[in-house]
Amino acid sequence: MIVFDRSSFRAGFAVFVVFTLFAGDFWRYSVGWVGFGIIASLITAVSVITLVRDHRSGRWSFGQLPYPLLGFMLLATVSVFWSFYPGATLLGLLTTWMTVIVAVSLAVSVNWPELLRALGIALRLILGLSLVFELTVALFIRRPVLPIVAAPGIDYSSYEHIPKLLMWSRNELFQVFDGGKIQGIVGNSSLLGFVALVALIVFGVQLASGTIGRAWGIIWLALAAATTFFTRSATITVAILVVAVLVIALLAIRRASTPRARTTLYWSLSGAVVLLAGVAFVMRNSVLAALGKSEDLTGRLDIWNAVIGLAQQRPAVGWGWVSYWIPWVAPFDTLAFKSGVRQLHAHNAWLDIWLQLGILGLIVFGALVLSTTARAWLVAIDRPRDFAGKPSAYTASSLLPILLMAALLIQSLAESRLLVEYGLMTLVVIAVKTRLDLLKVRHVG
Repeated sequence: MIVFDRSSFRAGFAVFVVFTLFAGDFWRYSVGWVGFGIIASLITAVSVITLVRDHRSGRWSFGQLPYPLLGFMLLATVSVFWSFYPGATLLGLLTTWMTVIVAVSLAVSVNWPELLRALGIALRLILGLSLVFELTVALFIRRPVLPIVAAPGIDYSSYEHIPKLLMWSRNELFQVFDGGKIQGIVGNSSLLGFVALVALIVFGVQLASGTIGRAWGIIWLALAAATTFFTRSATITVAILVVAVLVIALLAIRRASTPRARTTLYWSLSGAVVLLAGVAFVMRNSVLAALGKSEDLTGRLDIWNAVIGLAQQRPAVGWGWVSYWIPWVAPFDTLAFKSGVRQLHAHNAWLDIWLQLGILGLIVFGALVLSTTARAWLVAIDRPRDFAGKPSAYTASSLLPILLMAALLIQSLAESRLLVEYGLMTLVVIAVKTRLDLLKVRHVG
């Protein structure tokens, strides 16, 4: 068992975990759901072993975990008793518990520099393989490519024209300047765009902190920026602008030398945010047109209306936790379609929470997100302290948690990934790590 305590093993395992949770569809499209299930089970088993060993060594305890996280998992678990689809809830709980266990293990077993390095390596693998994959399709295959293994319930022969949403690659690399989109190894332009956004954050932090060579850092930043353009995601465009403004605001707050200066800056920033939000709302049609979106947000409004109508039937505690929608279970089997493809989530994390766990779920999950964001904000603006409790210099890496939270929150308005796989993993990792760091600071104090 000594292998589980080796730093080299934990570093490599962290890279594999991040790659798998950010690029789960790569495994599902290539080795199928059975193969992916085996991979996920092995990752979970290793994570459990690591958690047990770290618990025995005193690196963490259940009482140190964020209470809103424990509350959310408890609520999701007990929802099986009132679930409209108890079998689907049990399946969803299995995948959710696996994701949370892996995330907690990752948060406990690696420090921030090691996590930053794991993110950097995994994201470079995903971006690099995605560009090579799309270039191979464009140069040699020269037609859209379907997944090697179809998803359960999908029969390609039943379609007269296979929808683009089912394609692994649309073969549009050479059409990106004419509105084409690439999907990469993850098989989804929005998902690949988010990976590129996270890569911009991670590579930028690595470059600023000097943990990556300047030349390579600039090259990978350029590739990540090019990928965001190639995916043409309106959500990612907005997220990039928000993250850029947030970086400027955080750096300004760090430079404020007195509490009064910080207070003045906070009020100024709040006013600017309110003003920009008002202008964006008034000019929403023009903004959507500029982002290449229709007024119905490319069909999302129909999905949201369907979800809202269903959620209103069970507003307090919801229909029961399910994570990804199970497409063969009512009411998800007829709830929402987009471009002829049955949807597996509400395209809004908050509507999905309301649907599955009701208003109570919104309160509990909202507390988890809010408390995590607050701690991440404090990590970014407060000077770090040494072992003696004395303040030291700011670091670029302390910006990582709040920038990742900002990216997740922006995406949560148009996608439900915050509740599954990489979104839930990232949220839990930040929640647990910032909580443990806060407890260490209090202990030192």
